[in-house]
Amino acid sequence: MKKTLIIAATAAFMMTGLAATEALAGGFNVKRCKACHAVSKKKVGPSWKDVAAAYGDEATLAGVFKSGFAVSDRKIAASEAKWKKKAGMMTGQYKKLIKGHEDEAAKALFDAVARGKI
Repeated sequence: MKKTLIIAATAAFMMTGLAATEALAGGFNVKRCKACHAVSKKKVGPSWKDVAAAYGDEATLAGVFKSGFAVSDRKIAASEAKWKKKAGMMTGQYKKLIKGHEDEAAKALFDAVARGKI
């Protein structure tokens, strides 16, 4: 009985660790990002693969975040009408989720693209 309890507790601990790892990318919690973004598929927002291709590297994307995330600085929103219409919504999400964590958010995006999943 004691052995079964230890095995069950260990399994539960490992499962919670796995769930936490999946929600973190680059040390940044990306769980809420998944509501609008996917790595390779356009959803409410552009795919992270497209975002990574547009900016090229973490430092460039983090720089856009740090500069205040102006629509004119956003390569995808500035060039595609579909995303420009949704820019206001993303500005709100930026203020809630990314501001103050710009480097971590950029790293999370590029890490997720490299892994192929958020």
